[in-house]
Amino acid sequence: MGYGKWITGALGWALGGPIGGIIGFAIGSIFEKGKQIEQYQQQEPSAGRRYSNIEQRNSFLVSLLVLSSAVMKADGRIMQSELEYVKRFIRQNFGEDAEREASLFLRDLLKKDVDINAVGLQIRNYMNYEARIQLLHYLTGIAQADGSVSSSELDVLRTISAGLGISRAESESIFAMFDNGLEAAYKVLEIDKNATDDEVKKAYRRLATKHHPDKVSNLGPDVQKAAEERFKSISEAYEKIKKDRGIV
Repeated sequence: MGYGKWITGALGWALGGPIGGIIGFAIGSIFEKGKQIEQYQQQEPSAGRRYSNIEQRNSFLVSLLVLSSAVMKADGRIMQSELEYVKRFIRQNFGEDAEREASLFLRDLLKKDVDINAVGLQIRNYMNYEARIQLLHYLTGIAQADGSVSSSELDVLRTISAGLGISRAESESIFAMFDNGLEAAYKVLEIDKNATDDEVKKAYRRLATKHHPDKVSNLGPDVQKAAEERFKSISEAYEKIKKDRGIV
């Protein structure tokens, strides 16, 4: 079974730089037993070029898989629950064909070491901030798939977050979305427990506007659909705090 065109074609900026080199390794590992394909290592993405929505979407998906492999290997073991999380996410948001191709691609990515900082810098240069936020949310879900996030996984997630240029407050907000406690709800809204009721309301309105799923509409309905889960987490955190405080 070969890769579909979302990996081998119409990738846009992901074909160049360090991500392109990793793609070359993965594709080469199928056809030439690990021999890398030079064209992916040598070409660089064009900073001045306008990439189409399809190219942006496909580049997002490949970047997602590349960083998924780094998170899955963070604690020295690859859990079946993590593999199932990735497959389910791809299937629900990109379709069954993409899931089959992604599984094959990820199998080969797991054989390759990923330079998180270099990959993060490439993504930072070509992907808008909201899409990077969505990417980190998905990666946190992988780490949480077995029921807990280990210290080594959290270290990798924080390194990825820094490489993607995501602020510490926003990355900690994303990590807290996978915790149902009241204290985590405050972290999701990026406020302190001593915040006033008015500050709670303002924080919610700010985040609801900033992280609305429409912000990633350029990546297609599948990515936009995935962003709805994060948007829902913000609303649930707000409702939890409102209920605890008796805010109407």
